[in-house]
Amino acid sequence: MTTRQEFRALHEEGCFVIPNPWDRGSARLLKHMGFKALATTSSGAAWTKGNTDYALDLADVLDHLRDMVGATDLPINADFESGFAEDLEELAKNVTLATATGIAGLSIEDRRQELDGFYGLSTAVERVRTARQAIDASAGDVMLVARADILLEDPSVVGEAIDRLVAFAAAGADCLYAPGLRTREDVQTAVRAVSPKPLNVLVQSPWTTLSEMRDLGVRRISVGGSLAMAAWNAVIDAARSLQEGSFDKLKGGEARSFLESAFVDDQGGQARKAVRSSM
Repeated sequence: MTTRQEFRALHEEGCFVIPNPWDRGSARLLKHMGFKALATTSSGAAWTKGNTDYALDLADVLDHLRDMVGATDLPINADFESGFAEDLEELAKNVTLATATGIAGLSIEDRRQELDGFYGLSTAVERVRTARQAIDASAGDVMLVARADILLEDPSVVGEAIDRLVAFAAAGADCLYAPGLRTREDVQTAVRAVSPKPLNVLVQSPWTTLSEMRDLGVRRISVGGSLAMAAWNAVIDAARSLQEGSFDKLKGGEARSFLESAFVDDQGGQARKAVRSSM
């Protein structure tokens, strides 16, 4: 079974968490911990470059996807934002370039490329259809995830978001995703609306559990930039203690040995045995 086939199989039953690493190291760490698939995060990737979310260009993102695919043998779902194009022909070209990196899945948002709102329904559907056709022509086994992001701007338009998901499913999306669904009732409605296709739910705070999402019929859960934010929060907290003259936050713990174990070369190489403890 290929990596892409494995990725599709994960969506057929049950519910799995697909965490969002932000660089090669975090990807390898999450594989070491036993996750079965990974998804990139536009915000997490941008922060590693010292940029804000949506600030990376197409070339940056393609480089990032190649790096993430090369980091592990796990399926990678690409956060491909709005496809880096307004024009449909250019969108198709960009999707083809993304599939060539070796990704197993690709998400397309209904947010306008210039970040000045959202595409109307008919235009958004046509863009999903264009991405579907590009995938079928270049790498038909790549999963297409269609995102309705309007809840991130207006949490009250749940019905409109779900209507968009239904239209995206009809246009050829393999998996549907509306970040901002936050109640049991709304999630259940979305699951039923897009069935039998799988629904992805974003969880960035402790408002639900894996078992609850499984019971509602959700197929996968992603966390967006939350893991990256947790890492940056830890750095900020430790750095502030340094500014205050304290070293209490530099306690170490299991991270060093855990990371050394995770980063042993996948091809059977050995981590260096002698590493100065002062490093």
